[in-house]
Amino acid sequence: MAKQYKLTPKRLQELQEELTYLKTVREREVAEQIKEARSFGDLSENSEYDEAKNEQGKLYSRIAEIETVLANYVIIAEQEFAAGAVSLGSLVKVLDEEFNEEQTYHVVGSQEADPMDGRISEDSPFGKALLGKVIGDVVEVEAPMGLLRYKVLDIQKK
Repeated sequence: MAKQYKLTPKRLQELQEELTYLKTVREREVAEQIKEARSFGDLSENSEYDEAKNEQGKLYSRIAEIETVLANYVIIAEQEFAAGAVSLGSLVKVLDEEFNEEQTYHVVGSQEADPMDGRISEDSPFGKALLGKVIGDVVEVEAPMGLLRYKVLDIQKK
């Protein structure tokens, strides 16, 4: 069975729009780059041609990746956990007990994760530990630098 990708309706729309752009506009642009590079003559020493072919490879790889996700997605359902518990789509404020710092994270599907932007995957160790927790719970996460402890301060559904 293929892996299922959990997506928000917004992310689904973004991926569909990106796929349309890649298959129409971007594919034509890359084809034009290859055509232009071919006109420069000898392909064995033509760096523009090599670069255009590399770009084409990246383009087709991204198209295949998006098509795989779109063929195996599930829209995130919030009913999996109690109303006041952390679930996919929750915005969670936690207190890092070691450094006494508050941090806010958005729990998202793996295709939407961006840890630098505070968007953590529900498949990550921290994301898994948060799922189902309620305000006041302490979450322990095993990390390379040791055991990390966070207290759940607030949960908002997005």
